[in-house]
Amino acid sequence: MSPALSRDLCASKANGLAVAASRLAKGYLPSVVVAREADNKRRQRGFSTLELTFVIVMSLAVMAMSVIQMQPFLQQTQANSAQQQLKESLRQAREEAISQRRTIVVQFSGTKTISLYQVAEPSNVVSSTAYLSLVLPGAAQFMTLTGEIDTPDNFGKPASGGIEFAGASGTPTSGVEFQSDGTFTDGNGNPINGTIFLGLPNVLTSARAITILGNTGRIKVYRYTGTAWVQ
Repeated sequence: MSPALSRDLCASKANGLAVAASRLAKGYLPSVVVAREADNKRRQRGFSTLELTFVIVMSLAVMAMSVIQMQPFLQQTQANSAQQQLKESLRQAREEAISQRRTIVVQFSGTKTISLYQVAEPSNVVSSTAYLSLVLPGAAQFMTLTGEIDTPDNFGKPASGGIEFAGASGTPTSGVEFQSDGTFTDGNGNPINGTIFLGLPNVLTSARAITILGNTGRIKVYRYTGTAWVQ
């Protein structure tokens, strides 16, 4: 071996020993160095298709479970919202009848709509255009559910349709309205009691009810627990 080659080999070994000594001085072991270098290379490559697919599948599974668990809460929220909006519409009708000293006609259409009409004074002619119309939100509608009982006010429970006034399903042929003294009557001015049942199809605990006392126009709201009505 030539002196030059021998010097190069010695220098290379010294270099390697110096690097190893440096790594050892910093607390690195050869196996740890190899592992970290492999980890760095893997990170540089990014995620594999299999890894990405697994993450997506797991995310979708978690989302699906969350939606299922949230379903009862969402149903109750929707029923409460429908009841609140209906209650506010009826109270607004009564307050306007009193404040404006006029009759306010209440009409129910289909399974989801309530409309309010003013009666012109002194001609006593009902306006052809509703000044307020409410469509119940989401799947909420005027209805009763299997197993549901009458409210504690005992104004009657309709066989179908969700609306009962004066002991009969639906509204009287003469209509229903709030008078200027706050009372709730039929179209002939006779005070009548009534109940509006609503809920979401096939969800018994979503049942809600609003009762109206004819002699005073008082409005009460009820929520069904599945076995009883509570205010």
